[in-house]
This record gives sequence, structure tokens and C-alpha cells, in this order.
Amino acid sequence: MGFLRAVWNYRSVIVVTLTPLLLLPLLLILNNKVAECAFTLLLMAVYWLTEALPLSVTALLPALLFPLFGIMTSSQVASVYFKDFHLLLIGVVCLATSIEKWNLHKRIALKLVILVGVNPGWLMLGFMASSAFLSMWLSNTSTAAMVMPIVEAVIQQILSAEGRVSMHRRREMVGTCNPGLQLEEVKEQPPQTKEIISNGEMPKAVLCAIPEDLLPHAEVPVPEVQSRYRSRKDHMMCKGLSLSIAYSATIGGLTTLTGTSTNLIFAEQMKLYYPDCSSVNFGNWFLLCFPVTLIVLLLSWVWLHWLFLGSDFKSLLSFRREKSEREKATAKVIQEEYGTLGPLSPQEIITLVIFLLMVLLWFLREPGFMPGWASLFPDYVGYATDATVAVMMGLTLFVIPAYKPSNPKFETLISWKEFQSCMPWEIGILVGGGFVLAEGTKISGLSSWVGNLLTPLGSLPIGVIITITCILATSVTEVASNPATITIFLPILTALAEAIEVNPLYILIPTTLCTSFAFLLPASNPPNAIVFTYGHVSVLDMVKAGLGVNIIGVLVVLLAVSTWGIPLYDLNRYPSWAPLHPISNTTSF
Repeated sequence: MGFLRAVWNYRSVIVVTLTPLLLLPLLLILNNKVAECAFTLLLMAVYWLTEALPLSVTALLPALLFPLFGIMTSSQVASVYFKDFHLLLIGVVCLATSIEKWNLHKRIALKLVILVGVNPGWLMLGFMASSAFLSMWLSNTSTAAMVMPIVEAVIQQILSAEGRVSMHRRREMVGTCNPGLQLEEVKEQPPQTKEIISNGEMPKAVLCAIPEDLLPHAEVPVPEVQSRYRSRKDHMMCKGLSLSIAYSATIGGLTTLTGTSTNLIFAEQMKLYYPDCSSVNFGNWFLLCFPVTLIVLLLSWVWLHWLFLGSDFKSLLSFRREKSEREKATAKVIQEEYGTLGPLSPQEIITLVIFLLMVLLWFLREPGFMPGWASLFPDYVGYATDATVAVMMGLTLFVIPAYKPSNPKFETLISWKEFQSCMPWEIGILVGGGFVLAEGTKISGLSSWVGNLLTPLGSLPIGVIITITCILATSVTEVASNPATITIFLPILTALAEAIEVNPLYILIPTTLCTSFAFLLPASNPPNAIVFTYGHVSVLDMVKAGLGVNIIGVLVVLLAVSTWGIPLYDLNRYPSWAPLHPISNTTSF
């Protein structure tokens, strides 16, 4: 037993040491560039999947191995690590820092919840809508970390309100009658009645007697509650609300190219593999994915409502009925929380204007259905990107003063320290490692070899291929990080699409979206872990609910790329910007 415990404690060291030794025959038997690049790819894949090393540390391996193998020089590797993606990420994080600093995100979330109402079903939908909206522009981790404390405050207020109602009912049940007014002597309660009262049940009629030494208006002792929850219904409500935040914080990020790291990695990889492809932009992605997000969000709400709140959807339409104590308490805590924010501050207004301006410039750069503002610079086609807009808007936040000149303290909307605390540098390195890996597969010829190997799959219907890749991506991302999963899949699927002469977007877009569907385990996604720490849900609850959301997500994504995605991206035609590879020997390196 002690030996097994020691092995488990040193599992990371064992994986780091044994993996290159097990892959060594690949180098010794097949001594060429393809084998050396495959060695690097497989080594990084194992380290990423097992997290034997930190993800960003594993991403630095190409900087060591590619120069040693003669695939790329050290200067070439270094130049590939930093791309347009990183500038876009910096600009978006600048805006996110200002939004979080001045509590604009909290105001938006609470206002959306107030608008939908406090019925548990509507409350769940309100929190899901606010989380999804915030996740379009902020990271899913920040969204869950911000919204979940609000949800927890609402939950505690609901439970305490239920406790007060139960206390009041128990007092009425045992009575506070004056024994001096009794017309005849009342016998002691039978044991059955005592048992009913102690269990908190409400009998149709209970004859109560108060001992003479208990004053008429004395407080009646109530049995202690052994559990956090007074009923199974309360516990199920807590589970549903908690999981709705974890899932909606991830679902909302699908909507925009900047919403998740996987979307950003996909966009940058497309520029790397297909520099002539101009169809992947903020506007087209939004047109494709906003309906996806909306449908997945609504169906997930229906699924979670049925699973945890019951199938009584008619009660959601009963707007004229009087609110229960639970709903009044919920409305009170949300209103109080919103009231603490005060009126809209000048800092929030400026941040909101910059946010809206950034989104507008993203949409109008190359909208597709009309000339965008990028066409004003005909001599510099392709020079300005979404990163240009993000950096410009982000820099203004370091310039605009946060307070009026009369204020003795000078401070800009955000500071460098505040930006640093929000900037996910590890994601930047991880993504950079993926870019180098992708470049190495092209230079070494590994991508062409994999593409030729996968050519027989061209006999399968394209719908079957997409379904298989989506299911694989969703399965792998449950046990590996989303950025690592998409970084591993993209080079392989790019080679597959070129080999079978299918529009690469037809395979890459649904796979990218499905890589975000990590809903089964607490460790699958940061929002899952954040929600799990509050203690309302078990692993089994998350698996049961997440499986349904996973199925919903995959089906909706397949529907999207098979219907409105086809004319949007011209998916039925092999594009001119994708190369054609002649089929060669696939039996050896």
C-alpha cells in the first residue's frame, strides 16, 4: 500500500521520465524529420493530457526540441510563439479589467436577473442569460467566479426565508393558547401527535396543550436542522442553480471569437495554415454562433429545470399569482445587492462606451454583406485586424482619467498592475506552443503524411466524419484542458480535410465549438471547479446533468454547420485558399 501511494505521489515524475523513453524507438527506427516532429507532437500530447508538467511549460518543448532536431532554428521558433492572437488577447483583457474593476459586470448580471423575475425557473434562466452574456466578452472563469457568489447569496436568503416560514408554521401548529381560557381539561397529547409535530408535518387538526409553566407568548423550541437543506426540493434547487452557472459561463463564450481561448486558437491557426482565408472574422462567427448559443442555452435550461426543478413548466406562466415567501426573499436580496452598486458611475459609462465601440468596430471591419472600414485603406489590405481594434481600445483605458480634475487623486481607468493580475500569461505561452507545433508539422512534412494516411476516410459521408470528430473532441476535452485539446486536434483535422478535399471549415468549426463542451467533471473546466467548491453538487450530479448538456451541444452544432453554416461559409465547396495535396505512399514515414 505504501509503495502504491509513493508511485501515485510521484506520478508526474514517472510520466515525464518514461514517456520519452517509450517514444524513443520512433527516433531510432525512423530517423527522419517526420518521425522527429511526431516524437515532439506525441510527447507534448501526453504531457498535456496528463498535466504531468504545467501546460505552459509543456508548450515550451518545441523551443528545445525543434532546434535540436533541425526542424526549425531557434530564431524561427521564437518568431512563431508571438502572433496576432496575443495582441487581441491583450486588448480584450484590458477591457475585461476595466469592466471588473468598476463592477459593470455585476450591474449587468443583477439587472438581467431582476428583469426575468424570481420564480426558481425564471431565476435560473436569468442567471444563465447574464452569465452567457458576460462570458461572450470575459473569460468563463471570471464570469463564474463573479456570478456564483451572487447566486450563493440568493440561495442562502431563500433557505433562511424557508426556515422562517417553517418556524412560523410550527408555532401555529403547537399553539400559543392561554390555558386559563380552556373550558375543559385537555389530556396529554398522544404519542402519534407528538411524533407528527416533531417531524414538522402539518396534520389536518391537532389538539394542542401548553404546559402551565410555559408563558402564553414564550418561544416554542424547534428541533435543530441536521442538514444544510430543509427539504430535498431546496437541495435540488441549489444543484440546478449552481450547475446552470457553470454551464452557461462556458456556453456564452461560443458566441464570439474572443469568447474562449479555443475560438482564438482556431482563428489564429486558420491565419497560419490559410493566410488567404478571409471568411473567419468577428461578424461571420457571430452570425453562425449566436443562434447556436441561444438554442443550446434554452435547451440546457429546459434540461436542468426538468432534472432539478421538475417538469411543471406551467407555473412559469402564472404571472398573476401572489409571490411566495421564497420568491419575496429572493427578490429582496437581489434588489439589495443591486442597490449597493448605486447609480451608474462615470467610470462604468466610459467603460461601456469603449466596449460598445470595440464590438461595433469588430463587426464593421469586414462585415461581408457591405464594405467595411478596412476598405478605407485599399493600399494596406489585411493590415488591420481585430487585434488592431482591441489594442487601440485597450490603450485608451490606460489614458482616460478615472476621476474629475477636481479630485486630488489621479488615476486612469486601469493600471498596469491591475492588467497584469487579469492577464492569463500562461494561456499566451500555451497558444504560442501550439503555433510552433503547427508550423513544425508543416515544415517537417508530418501534416502531409497524416493527411495521406487519412485519405481512406474520404469514402465516409462528411456528416459521419464531422460527428466522429465532434464526439472525439468532446470526450478528450473532459480529461484535458480545452486549449490543449484544440491545439492537438487542429493540425490533424486540417490534414484530414485537405486529404479528402473537404472545406477545412466544415470540420474545424464544429470541432472547435465542441472542444468547449467540457461539462462532465469538476476538473474538466474552471467554471465546473468553481461551482463544485460551493458544495451543493456531487460529481454524480455533474456527470448526469453534463451528459445531457453535452448531447444538446453536439446536436445543435451539427445542426448549425449543416444548415445556416453552409451558405455563410460556402462549406459545400473546396475553397481556392486551401491547397491540394497529391496522394503519396502512406505506408511508411
